[in-house]
Amino acid sequence: MCCSGKKEGKALASLMTSRCRLRLSFLPFLIALFACPPPCSCRELELGIESSKHDPLLQQDSFALSTHFDPSKVIQLTWHPRVFFYEKFLTDEDCDHLITLAQGKLEKLVVDASKGNSTASSLDISSGMFLPRGQDKVVSKIEEKISTWTFLPKENGENMLIVHSMVNESYEPHYDYYHDEYKLAVGGHRVATVVMYLSNVSRGGETIFPQSKLKDTQTKDNTWSPCAATGYAVKPVRGSAILYFNLHLDATPDEASLHGSCMVLDGEMWTATKWIHVRDFNPSKHSIVSEGECTDEDANCPQWAAKGECKRNPVYMLGTPDYYGSCRKSCGAC
Repeated sequence: MCCSGKKEGKALASLMTSRCRLRLSFLPFLIALFACPPPCSCRELELGIESSKHDPLLQQDSFALSTHFDPSKVIQLTWHPRVFFYEKFLTDEDCDHLITLAQGKLEKLVVDASKGNSTASSLDISSGMFLPRGQDKVVSKIEEKISTWTFLPKENGENMLIVHSMVNESYEPHYDYYHDEYKLAVGGHRVATVVMYLSNVSRGGETIFPQSKLKDTQTKDNTWSPCAATGYAVKPVRGSAILYFNLHLDATPDEASLHGSCMVLDGEMWTATKWIHVRDFNPSKHSIVSEGECTDEDANCPQWAAKGECKRNPVYMLGTPDYYGSCRKSCGAC
């Protein structure tokens, strides 16, 4: 883990340097922005409204406006772990579009808890499916906005996971960073995670951070579920999103990033999750190298395969062109 931390640290340092240069390149623009003379509105210029009034292309296509990142809508929730909340990150149209893409394609999910970090559940929990990167214009727009918010390249992100949770469904606390050498080789640790809420939940469904230092300081009333009392909790609000970092600033795993989802008590919940790695994430490159190997990535694979998960959950068990299956050996795929 020590050597891994050094490698991740170098990668992060390089990434931060390039991003800092990018920020500096915007200084002339910022100076011009704040020097904006009347009657031009600086706020309108910042949001792209002023230019859209005179540009017929922008009037016909709101793509440029909807990808705008507004830092005034970001709230820092905790610093241990580092968790941030973005109000109205997605529009209602974005939420509806992602749900529509997933409907009819959902499969039961098996929790993929990071090796050695938590107790993995062998139960079927919620239903979900993966949207390929850049699948359409809306997905690309959202990925671009995530990249702007996190200052991490789109190429470092995995396919977007859409999850549908019904009453009494949840997932146990776990970590998003890895103790798996193969997955570390693909793109390094998952440095950050963005969870976007596509629906409101009448009660329950909170995202919890059981090891947050602020968990005992958060005031909760009867609108929260009992599970929310076990950690710092975030209610699912349609269109909002949370960003949390799974690594410390020195690239070592942050144990305070332990997180889970409370049981949905009333209603249903839709979420979209984007995992972002330290480096470019392209499992298909590494699957070529591993063609001669036939292994399981989880000790529970034989048990899951015996229960029929290879057929019921082929994405996780067998894999896709963008994801190396976790139970290829037990499923007889190699």
